[in-house]
Amino acid sequence: MQLFGSFAILLALVLAGYGVLAGIFGLARRDTRLIASAQRAAMAVFPVVTVAVVCLVGLILRNDFTVAYVAEHSNRALPFYYKIAVLWSGQEGSLLFWTWLLSGYAFIALLGARRKARGIAPATAPGNLAAATAGAGAAALPVPATRAATDEEEALSPRLAHRNLMPLAAVILGAIECFFLLLNNFAASPFVTLPVATPPDGNGLNPLLQYAQMVIHPPMLYLGYVGFSVPFAFCLAALIKRYPGDRWIHVTRRWTMVAWLFLTIGIVLGGNWAYRVLGWGGYWAWDPVENAAFLPWLTATAFLHSVMMQEKRGMLKVWNVWLVFATFLLAVFGDFITRTGLVASVHAFAQSNIGPWFVVFFIVALLVCGWAYFRNRDFLKSENALESTVSRESGFLFNNFILLVITFAVLWGTVFPVVSEWVEGQKIDVGRVFFDRINVPLFLFLLFLTGVGPLLAWRRTSLNSLKRNFTAPAVVGVLVAVASLLGGVRDPYPIVCFGLAGFVLTTIAMEFTRGASVIRRRGGGGVLGGWPAALTQLTLRNTRRYGGYIVHVGIILIAIGIAGSGLNQQAQGAMPYHAQMRIGPYTLVSENYTQNDNANYASNSLEVAVERGGQYVTTMYPARRFYKASNQDQSMVAIRSTPLADLYLVYAGNDPNSGDPILHAYWNPLMVWIWIGAIVTALGTLLAMLPNRRPSGGAPGGIAAKAAAAPVEEVHA
Repeated sequence: MQLFGSFAILLALVLAGYGVLAGIFGLARRDTRLIASAQRAAMAVFPVVTVAVVCLVGLILRNDFTVAYVAEHSNRALPFYYKIAVLWSGQEGSLLFWTWLLSGYAFIALLGARRKARGIAPATAPGNLAAATAGAGAAALPVPATRAATDEEEALSPRLAHRNLMPLAAVILGAIECFFLLLNNFAASPFVTLPVATPPDGNGLNPLLQYAQMVIHPPMLYLGYVGFSVPFAFCLAALIKRYPGDRWIHVTRRWTMVAWLFLTIGIVLGGNWAYRVLGWGGYWAWDPVENAAFLPWLTATAFLHSVMMQEKRGMLKVWNVWLVFATFLLAVFGDFITRTGLVASVHAFAQSNIGPWFVVFFIVALLVCGWAYFRNRDFLKSENALESTVSRESGFLFNNFILLVITFAVLWGTVFPVVSEWVEGQKIDVGRVFFDRINVPLFLFLLFLTGVGPLLAWRRTSLNSLKRNFTAPAVVGVLVAVASLLGGVRDPYPIVCFGLAGFVLTTIAMEFTRGASVIRRRGGGGVLGGWPAALTQLTLRNTRRYGGYIVHVGIILIAIGIAGSGLNQQAQGAMPYHAQMRIGPYTLVSENYTQNDNANYASNSLEVAVERGGQYVTTMYPARRFYKASNQDQSMVAIRSTPLADLYLVYAGNDPNSGDPILHAYWNPLMVWIWIGAIVTALGTLLAMLPNRRPSGGAPGGIAAKAAAAPVEEVHA
């Protein structure tokens, strides 16, 4: 199985290399058969890498400790689901997992291009539509700008963009695959055997990773990281080919949304893991590896906002191209600092020798992006100019500017220890104070822009419109801020955050109610005719717009949960039998102390009764485990969550003098809203990716359908 896995990753490298070379020659010669052969080879990479992954998982499940990777990261007593997580718990396995996901994305993109080609092949529309559907090579062009597109061409042009750009995009994806397959084969192979005698048992999985959520968190994070390769490939292909029109941007935007969704889920799951496993009462510490995931999320968020200006007004083309490039490059940078030991982090892999490989790849990718841009920059000229500073366009510009300032601040704070070591010979950590001091005010301004954007019209907004739209949200925001102050909040940042949350939620509510009221007045509420039916129809008619608003609601809920951090309390002390501790509104009483033992770990637990106002509430069991294979201790946190606050208990060991258990207690207000907000954000993103539903009774043609939906859109303008 070990030899079979080694052969599989070598065969995958050969297939990926052939796909790249054949694709380049096929595009240069306009040879459709060579292009088709290259694409078949590219599609074959995924099943071959899948074989390698199955082989490695099989070695792990069989406890084959002749393989160095299995001996280093697994052991016999490890539960089955954690053995699956061993696949991505170490350097070599996670690189193979990364390659597998990348090849899977490429396979899906190529398969989608084939299906789209079959869907448009019978078309015989006039102009270039028939030419575009005739061949699979680079020669196919979309409808010329000199002729008005038919309804059919307008509907099919995104399909054509996907299909026509796919040959070059496949070459780009194949080149990225070749890099990771080179690592899999020659720098960090997971199939290397031990040079010494086989050990009776392995070292075991890192105790920090023996948490059920870690079976989900890394795959979500990797799906986000790797997913940005696809929009990068399409964007670079469109720029190199000077693909006319902006229909290619739809393909790039959809793939970006998929990757953004996975990365968002991965980041939140990582924060939840840190909260529930690390035992320090928090969820985000501006750790370098946390920042590495946050950086591409910021630039992808900026792209998903500014791309609307390119679609509606033909603006920010250069900006959008470089946002896509930057997102991909930052994802590679995140992988680089995680795997090379460049920065110290609880999340990072051990220091390794693959750093130079990543440096070369990063430089080559940056040079290719720069070459493509400077060679074709005249193709990216804006079609319109900013007409007013009080407009939706200016709102998007401010939003993008703030996101990029945050990106630079986080990037600089992350790499500063490395830079300081190069310059002064000593690593200087800027610390959490630096990140909070710079980013908290910027994020508050972003919240303000989130509420302002929907209230502004495209091109310019009149003074009367500003007064009419801003009055109610501003009043609600001020009232919420005053109520927070009267409720005992004294930190200015939470007060401002709560006020802005009220402001933004009011603007979003106004957007929904205005549109739904139009549908109700025109009898579009369906059989029920009520607000729920009208709101449902409104949302499904423009899923991207209203799904985006739901995403904003999720972000606001997360912001509310983060603002609650300013109200946290903590206490600690020894807890002998029947000892008491006060934290927030609760009284904690030590009731019992138990021990347990199994093949994987031994544990000590503290039984704590929770009382409030003299009344029993619940019993909590914080514990501490000793993992036998790795000889490491790990705290098992006990958490009681309510909508108002979390009670968070950590068994921190025993007093060296008395032997009494030591308890750390935290009272974290509003914490649960971070996780609820993440769920709302994910649901809103999924909704935004759904196709719009045409209004009932509307004509099937594109113009008629647009006309039917126009009255609702006019209300929001």
